[in-house]
Amino acid sequence: MIALLIRDLRLAMRAGGGFGLGLAFFLLVAVLVPLGVGPEGRVLAVIAPGILWVGALLACLLSLDRIFALDYEDGSLDLLATAPIPLEGVVAVKSLAHWLVTGLPLTLAAPVLAVLLHLPGAGFGWLVASLLLGTPALSVIGTFGAALTVGVKRGGLLLSLLVLPLYVPTLIFGAEVVKRGAAGMAVEVPLLLLGGITLGAAALLPFASALALRINLR
Repeated sequence: MIALLIRDLRLAMRAGGGFGLGLAFFLLVAVLVPLGVGPEGRVLAVIAPGILWVGALLACLLSLDRIFALDYEDGSLDLLATAPIPLEGVVAVKSLAHWLVTGLPLTLAAPVLAVLLHLPGAGFGWLVASLLLGTPALSVIGTFGAALTVGVKRGGLLLSLLVLPLYVPTLIFGAEVVKRGAAGMAVEVPLLLLGGITLGAAALLPFASALALRINLR
């Protein structure tokens, strides 16, 4: 399992592997929104929680089609499906690798980009906490979508249509945590709901993803 994780991380680091793509997109969103909306600090502070979370969500979405595509094309996925390790474990490792190369860098870069959007200082810690808690759910849900569309030619659009509705609860509660934290309000309820979504996705979706892969590989 560790060898598989290291392999996926190395593939992501290579040219064309997708590493840095999500971070670059996240940076572009944070830079272009003030240019489009205007430099008014009060307006940017109001929309900052939603914009940052939408940017993180779309950045995670960019590299989802790479999770199983390369393994499917070179036949590695068939070998992994017949290997002694459970396919559910393979899916979990793939989700973890995607989060390490996409979700974690976004989380670490978010406070810097929040400065561009004039997010109040009280919201910085909650922004990091919400992304740290919510982005794993984005990776797990995205892996499920990638498993459903593996082998489909030009399945990127279909993958987006399948995954985006499932991302909505995470987006709502993640942005709400930042919004309430920046305003000095209680954040326990949306934070617990965000954590519940992540734990539920991590517990259930690897099994659903493994089942989808077995069906598609028949």
